[in-house]
Amino acid sequence: MPTLTRLLSLIGLIVVSVVLVMYALSTFVEPTPREITVEIERPDFGK
Repeated sequence: MPTLTRLLSLIGLIVVSVVLVMYALSTFVEPTPREITVEIERPDFGK
């Protein structure tokens, strides 16, 4: 049973660290807005 407890503790620690990194990135990183132009080809319906 100690091996199972150790495994679950390790998995929990990894999950908590990933969540904290995601929270830190979403809080402290500001994206720079910029314009994006995408050309879309029109399909030929009449042919």
